[in-house]
Amino acid sequence: QVQLVESGGGLVQAGGSLRVSCAASGRTFSSYAMGWFRQAPGKEREVVAGRSWGGSSTVYADSVKGRFTMSRDNAQNTVTLPMNSLNPEDTAVYSCAAYSCPLSGCYSSRAEDYNYWGQGTQVTVSS
Repeated sequence: QVQLVESGGGLVQAGGSLRVSCAASGRTFSSYAMGWFRQAPGKEREVVAGRSWGGSSTVYADSVKGRFTMSRDNAQNTVTLPMNSLNPEDTAVYSCAAYSCPLSGCYSSRAEDYNYWGQGTQVTVSS
């Protein structure tokens, strides 16, 4: 079992930066692939980034490449998502997610692969 708690959302002006974090509980966090997803009002949930538990593989949505960077610290049981050059289209509830994988290179951009989810944190970007 893994429990996930996000923090760090808020309100920022367009062009600004925020960092959202996810704290995980569970002794085997290091064997879980992690992902960030977001859902804006009236829209479907979409992947933001996914990262393997070994840290060697990361996938990003095209819309955030070059602006967002997903990192993880297995010793601290945390994943973070610094977000730069934010624009109003980035406004959404951001959620972290996890799934267990025996291979250190596992990562996924598909929500259906993840079986643990946090409650989400709101990110609002004003124009």
